[in-house]
Amino acid sequence: MSDVLEMAGVSVVRGDTTLLENVDWSVEEGERWVVLGPNGAGKTTLLQVAAARIHPTQGVAGILGEVLGTVDVFELRPRIGLASSSLSERIPGHERVTDVVVTASYGVTGRWRESYDDLDHGRARELLQTLGVAHLGERTFGTLSEGERKRVQIARALMTDPELMLLDEPAAGLDLGGREDLVRRLGEIAQDIYAPALVLVTHHVEEIPPHFTDVLLLRAGRVVAAGPLELTLTRENLEATFGLPLVLERHGERWTARSP
Repeated sequence: MSDVLEMAGVSVVRGDTTLLENVDWSVEEGERWVVLGPNGAGKTTLLQVAAARIHPTQGVAGILGEVLGTVDVFELRPRIGLASSSLSERIPGHERVTDVVVTASYGVTGRWRESYDDLDHGRARELLQTLGVAHLGERTFGTLSEGERKRVQIARALMTDPELMLLDEPAAGLDLGGREDLVRRLGEIAQDIYAPALVLVTHHVEEIPPHFTDVLLLRAGRVVAAGPLELTLTRENLEATFGLPLVLERHGERWTARSP
């Protein structure tokens, strides 16, 4: 079993709808994966399984050396950094940005009676600086722009030194400047040899940061292709994933796709 993530024959069914079907996928330490696919492809469901938020209907999901269904997920989840829109919705709007980050130490959203020391607060400030939002530390989360919220969430996800980092559409809703700045910062994190294994979900090849190593392509809950980015992200695979003719171009460490 992979030390980080391994799915074998994983399916997720809700009622009459199959969200994931017979997915085989593994993530090793040091790898940086992007998961690409259209709306409804099953990307977010895949990430929820990887985050130990839901269990497969069929198959086996191994996460950080544990198997879902045989482990206490409340002990497993703190080892996983997660940034997603569903998490953002649970963060109180009146919460100070620094507290949004530091509360990850207890796996909670919203300060209550926990106590944090100077090292906790120092790490939170350092992570906010890395993501370019240190100046927002005393602001409340509800006053932030969408782009600022995304960066604060990523800082929060890194707070506990996770062994696996999951990012669900981190650039969604950002303008061009915000997207490019975030992609650059994520590329810097990916380049850090001490960073955790990374999995980033997106609809767009333009949002793949530099230094990402592998790609998983999903369509209608099934894997179209998976493997090293340079070999697997091809025009043919992308067309099969999105169901239309495409022109795929590479510019240095960045990619673009468009209709011909």
